[in-house]
Amino acid sequence: MVTPVPLLHAVNGGEFHDYEPVRNFRDARSVAWNETKKLWKIAGPIAFTIICNFGNNTATTMFVGHLGNLQLSAVSISLSVICTFSFGFMLGMGSALETLCGQAFGAGHVNMLGVYMQRSWIILFTSCVILTPIYIFSAPILKLLGQDDDVANLAGTFTIYCIPQLFSLAFNFPAQKFLQAQSKVLVLAWIGFISLLVQIGMLSLFIYVFDWGIYGAGIAFGITGWVIVIAQNIYIMKWCKEGWTGFSWLAFKDIWAFVRLSLESAVMLCLEIWYMMTLILATGHLSNAVLSIDSLAICLNFNGLEAMLFIGINAAISVRVSNELGLARPRAAKYSVYVTVGQSLLIGIVCMVVILITKDYFSVLYTNNEELQHSVSNLAILLGVTMLLNSVQPVISGVAIGGGWQGLVAYVNLGCYYIIGLPLGILLGYVAKWGVKGIWGGMICGTALQTLLLMIVLYRTNWNKEVEQTTDRMKKWAGQDYGDEEIAAVSV
Repeated sequence: MVTPVPLLHAVNGGEFHDYEPVRNFRDARSVAWNETKKLWKIAGPIAFTIICNFGNNTATTMFVGHLGNLQLSAVSISLSVICTFSFGFMLGMGSALETLCGQAFGAGHVNMLGVYMQRSWIILFTSCVILTPIYIFSAPILKLLGQDDDVANLAGTFTIYCIPQLFSLAFNFPAQKFLQAQSKVLVLAWIGFISLLVQIGMLSLFIYVFDWGIYGAGIAFGITGWVIVIAQNIYIMKWCKEGWTGFSWLAFKDIWAFVRLSLESAVMLCLEIWYMMTLILATGHLSNAVLSIDSLAICLNFNGLEAMLFIGINAAISVRVSNELGLARPRAAKYSVYVTVGQSLLIGIVCMVVILITKDYFSVLYTNNEELQHSVSNLAILLGVTMLLNSVQPVISGVAIGGGWQGLVAYVNLGCYYIIGLPLGILLGYVAKWGVKGIWGGMICGTALQTLLLMIVLYRTNWNKEVEQTTDRMKKWAGQDYGDEEIAAVSV
């Protein structure tokens, strides 16, 4: 088996040599600079890709927001609740591929990447079939959750138009993880940028020329999803000959072990992503629901833009950690984590300051309504604090994916978010009558506690032990009991 030359080398120039221990400030500066270059060589294109993909949501919200407040509320509820619910689950299921592909690439098992991706296709497509009834019956589900009837009915119709986009995720996420594990990220950036231009063009055509309203926005949303999928998979099958060896029956072998890891990943990420979804749902029960939801939706769109940057960093640190563990370089894994957390915190501080400075102005991108602009301004401080906390938390989640700790992080998320944060938010919002500020403030407390606990876990991690466990994890979760000869024999 030929071991691939990693994109990122240790500072001493040896392919499999780890860093020497950091003993002084000069060593720390050298490591920080080297890890910064390594991180952003991966994180920059990934973050740009994800921001472009999220830009599809943001562009949809912006275009619809100028049709009216009811339309903005309906699309915001659909994208923030139903689509986010499925997005979180699908992203989590696909993140198992991030662990396995990253570690397999680091260990030199490049020819297994295509098999892992095909397993993920099967699992995620099945997940889409299971999730489809939620899209079909989204209107009664939203009413059951206490949303306004007019908003729920319009949101339900829009959500049905988004079903094609749901199924595109079954092929989008595995392709992303396949390419990210090999640090082939520039192509993802180009595909993301072109898809955003396509989305904006179709929104203009369907809404302003064909006058299809929010239904045109839903159609454009679905088409863009499949444009991304087709472009990604053409590139993989034509230009990734090492990782893609053709369709293989091995995709069906030991699939249940892969499902278990996928479910752990899904639970971990879903508990994070759905947490903000519950904020929208809880706000929908307030007296002035439309105004509250609209102002919160605008804030969460800005928070989402920052979150997409850190999801990019999340993916990059996941690749770094999994590759370094696969290459048996514990110090490189540890130092990459420390540098990434420090830089992410700095970015979070900058984002918070920018929001606080522009709190009276940034909402004009979404609405011309002065009452809504004032409501957004009142929530700006909570948005700033959320952006600060969210700068560290996704990075630690990326480390968990790279190292395979999804189960542990899932327990931490469950306790901090749903046992402490959400009940505290409901208490402050409804009992103390602080409204949306109380709900959001309580949930921020849960996020702060979760970040603190994960920082403690990170500090206490034994990286040498993580290296020892990497091979065992790959065998346990991937069922890797076969060699290159068997792979070649069953590929078609």
